[in-house]
Amino acid sequence: MDDALDVPEYFTCPISLQLMRDPVTAITGITYDRESIEQWLSNGESTTCPVTKQPLTKDSDLTPNHTLRRLIQLWCNENASRGVDCIPTPRAPLHKSCLLKLVGDIQCHRSEIETLRRIEMLAVENERNRNLMIEAGIPKAIMSYVANCCDENRTIGLEEALSILVLLRVPSAELLVGQNDQIIKSLTWVLGCEVDNRIAVRSHALIVLKRMIKAASSSVLERLKSEFFQTIIGLLKNSITQQALNASLHILLDSCPWGRNRAMMVEHGAVFELIELELGFPEKKTTELILGVLFHLCSSADGRAQFMGHRCGIAVVSQRILNVSQSVDEWAVLILSMLSRFSGNSMFVREMLMVKAVSKLCFLLQADRTTYLKDKAREILKTHFEEWKKSPCINDTLITRVTR
Repeated sequence: MDDALDVPEYFTCPISLQLMRDPVTAITGITYDRESIEQWLSNGESTTCPVTKQPLTKDSDLTPNHTLRRLIQLWCNENASRGVDCIPTPRAPLHKSCLLKLVGDIQCHRSEIETLRRIEMLAVENERNRNLMIEAGIPKAIMSYVANCCDENRTIGLEEALSILVLLRVPSAELLVGQNDQIIKSLTWVLGCEVDNRIAVRSHALIVLKRMIKAASSSVLERLKSEFFQTIIGLLKNSITQQALNASLHILLDSCPWGRNRAMMVEHGAVFELIELELGFPEKKTTELILGVLFHLCSSADGRAQFMGHRCGIAVVSQRILNVSQSVDEWAVLILSMLSRFSGNSMFVREMLMVKAVSKLCFLLQADRTTYLKDKAREILKTHFEEWKKSPCINDTLITRVTR
C-alpha cells in the first residue's frame, strides 16, 4: 500500500488499527474487525468493550456490518492502483450445529476422511473456529477415532486426525476424561506405525502426548509402561522435527519424578541416547532439556553407571558450562556433583582432568552465578583437591584460591 495513502479512520479496527476485512458491530454499538474482537473476547477473563468499557460476554452477538464492508471494498477497488489489496466478501461464520453434524459423521463412520479434512480446514482458518470445536466436542470425537484406529490396526486418516488435535491445543482433561491410559496407548501405537508422511504423523503424536503428560495426574504418570519409554527413547535417534524432539524430551522430563519411570528410561538406554544427542550440538532449549533429564537419571546408580560408561559423558556436560545458559550450568554442575559423590573413583578424577572439567569449575566460581551453584562446584573441587592439585594440567594456585 502507498505510504502516503490515508485510510479513513472509520475503516480501521479500534483494536488492531488495521483496515477491517470483516466488520462486525458489538451490542455496545462499536464496530470491530471480527477476528480482532473475537480474539479479545476469547482471551479476556473480565470482558469489556475495548472502546466503551461496557460489559461484553464471551458469546456476545456480533452483527455483520454489511454497509461498512461494502464501503471498504469500494474504497479498496478505487485505490487498487496504489497497492491496496481487494477484500473478498467474508464467508458466513461457522455455527456449532455444523460442527455437531461433523461429530456425528465421525461417530457413525460416515465419509470419515472427507469429514476429517473438512474439520482440519476449518481449524486452520481462525481461533473462533477452534474454540467452537472444543465446545462441540471435536477433540473427544477425534481422539476416539485415533483409539479406534489403534484397536483395528488401521492408519487411514491418522495424519488429519492428529493435525486437528495439534491445532486445537487441548490438554488431556479436554479429551477423554477417565480414559488417559487408552489415549496414551493409542498415541504410543501411532509412534510405531508405518504410515505415509511418517515424520509429520509422529511429530504431531509427540506434541499431543507432551500436552497430555504435562496435564496428567500422578496416578496416570505412575502407571506409564515400559513400552511407552522404549518407544519415546527410540525416536530420539530417528528423524523427527525439532519441535517433536523437544516434545519427546519434555515427556521424559515430566515423567522423571517417579523412580520407576527413571528406572525404565535407564533400562532402555536413555542416558546413552541423550549424550549422543547432545554431542550433535543441538539448540539451546534442547540442551536444557537433555541435561535436565540426565540429572534425574543420574540420581540412580544404574543411571550413573550408564553415564560413566559413555566415553564422552563428562566431556560433553562439562563443555556446556558457561557456554549455553545459566539453566544448563545448574544441570551440568548438579550432574557432576552426583558423580563426584557417588561415582568419584579414579576414572572420574582422571577424566575430569582430561576433558578440562576441573578448569571449567574453577572458572565458574569466578563467574556471575548463584551462591548455591558455586558452593556445589567448590564442593566437587574440594572433594578431589589433593589429586587434582598435583596435575601439571591444573594451575594449583588457582584451584587453591577458589576452593578456600
